[in-house]
Amino acid sequence: MSAAEAQAAVPVRKPGDLRRVLRRVSAKVGLLITVIFLLLTVAAPLVAPYDPYDQDLSSALSEPSAQHWMGADQYGRDMFSRVLYGTRTALLAVVVADGLALVLGCAAGLVAGFFGGRTDAVIMRLVDVVLAFPYLLLALIIVAALGPGLTNSMIAIGIVYTPQYARLIRGQVLAIRHADFVRAARALGASRVRIMLRHVLPNSITPILVMATLQAGSVVVETAGLSFLGLGAQPPSPDWGALLADGQSYFLTAWWIATFPGLAIFLVVLGFNLLGDAFRDHFDPRRAS
Repeated sequence: MSAAEAQAAVPVRKPGDLRRVLRRVSAKVGLLITVIFLLLTVAAPLVAPYDPYDQDLSSALSEPSAQHWMGADQYGRDMFSRVLYGTRTALLAVVVADGLALVLGCAAGLVAGFFGGRTDAVIMRLVDVVLAFPYLLLALIIVAALGPGLTNSMIAIGIVYTPQYARLIRGQVLAIRHADFVRAARALGASRVRIMLRHVLPNSITPILVMATLQAGSVVVETAGLSFLGLGAQPPSPDWGALLADGQSYFLTAWWIATFPGLAIFLVVLGFNLLGDAFRDHFDPRRAS
């Protein structure tokens, strides 16, 4: 990346406070969906009318009704309760997988951009190797090597999304590593580690937080995709992807088994994307109206 490209990649915050973000209707909708999603994650045991694991074969494949708001699955388990508890798996995936990608990517990009030279070349070539694989294919390879399960699927997704953070923060570091405040810190005798952590990283973190918000929706989809293929959360876990897999065989006779988990995924991804777009527009001067 050239110096010009690196400089162009640095977002500059618009004047005004963060209330500007919520002036758009799309931002308000995204925030509302995200907040509801977070509240349901915490309040699932209080809101769910049934235990998500309890089976009642007498209610198997029951249609949506006053007793089962979203119907029941082939084992008579309440779909509303299972979809509600599925928010916990989705949030856990966002925190662990997106957090892992952020930490590993920031560390790699920070070191590569700050030290440059051979260190930069080695790290970025490794990043290029990971980027050469399609995301889902690489995640499948990693999960196949580690074994199926929610934990391994989150690790795989975290590794898959690490290069994006690494490339982004490297560009930020290249643009500011020769800034006056960095030179002043060097002149005062600050160590390289202190300069990176106290001066360079805090001034590079804004676009990373924007990307983390935008990537959260993708993490939810990837986690559900691995569970749908049987490599993520294992039965009887109420994971949205696993619920979709259960419902595909009954779609023509019991449409609600797959429809409501799919709708939950859609809404959560929509909320994160709308919120991420609002933050991106707020911090990117090239989108200023």
